[in-house]
Amino acid sequence: MQDISKYDQILDALQSLLDSQNLQTITVSEIAQKAGIGKGSIYYYFSSKEAILEALIERNYKKPLETAKNLAKQTDIPPFTRMAMILQACRNASVEYMRQDTSSSSFGAQEKAYLHQKYVTYLISELKPELTAIIEQGIASGEIHFGYPAALAEIVLIVLTVKLGNSLLPSTQENIEETMRALISLLEKGTGNPAGSLNFLLAL
Repeated sequence: MQDISKYDQILDALQSLLDSQNLQTITVSEIAQKAGIGKGSIYYYFSSKEAILEALIERNYKKPLETAKNLAKQTDIPPFTRMAMILQACRNASVEYMRQDTSSSSFGAQEKAYLHQKYVTYLISELKPELTAIIEQGIASGEIHFGYPAALAEIVLIVLTVKLGNSLLPSTQENIEETMRALISLLEKGTGNPAGSLNFLLAL
């Protein structure tokens, strides 16, 4: 059975090192030393530094994403409302990412882009099935009219995570708002979503 405390010690160690060092310069030995455990113990839990980073990203966003998933399964709530809950969770996670990102002054542009790519991959993979299911339920009930639910879910999540994270393609606030307005317009017109129902995405 996995020793949760030691597992978290390793993640805490990497998080602490990232506050003052570039990811590329951090070694597994340093992580082990920071965690207060032997280097060999690291490999009992993780196959590589990359695996530790992925687990850290997952832990950082686990709570808000689990909340979103639980809310999304409440089928007594209209699909548009549950879709909004998923998108709100995505927005909240992006805001949290930006907060952590700006607090780590040791990150260069390339490293920020790499970490954000990891974050985007995790967030989309976790939220896409939930958003797709909601869209499919809306289609089945006649409340949403769209033929490609999984593709729509992926497009929405990619736009939100890339734009709101603002790391892979840095943009001005004006450009971000313009993109969000365009996304909202496409969603509302393409799925029959009531006008203005997704305007919460503009509250960045």
